[in-house]
Amino acid sequence: MAATLPAWVEARVAGIADAWGRLGAAERTALDARASAAAAAATDRVVDELTRLFATDAADQRSTPLEVVRSATKEVGAVLAAAGIPPVERDEFLERSFPDDAYGVTPAALADLGDPDLGPLQLAWGLAKARALRAGG
Repeated sequence: MAATLPAWVEARVAGIADAWGRLGAAERTALDARASAAAAAATDRVVDELTRLFATDAADQRSTPLEVVRSATKEVGAVLAAAGIPPVERDEFLERSFPDDAYGVTPAALADLGDPDLGPLQLAWGLAKARALRAGG
């Protein structure tokens, strides 16, 4: 996660900024610097939250690794909003499902972060949690 999340955050910011296309060179350089700082902060926060999640007894876990990773959209949105880039239009399902993601960047799966090995890890976590719960904790 620590290896893929920074690039994912930076790429989401760049993708929305490129699509908007209204930043000058100096503004874009500043945006890229803010995206890099936000990527580092998001990665530190997400890795810390995942560490706490994995250290929690399966019966007491109230979120999933994907939910934790999806929270990195906060940093993406904050950078874009600070640059004055307006939110994107999203369909009703996405608005309802991810109300805090005004830029439509929420990953559908861990593998969407750019590492195909993360998809099986998501499945493995779910299976391990189910097994632990069936075994009584």
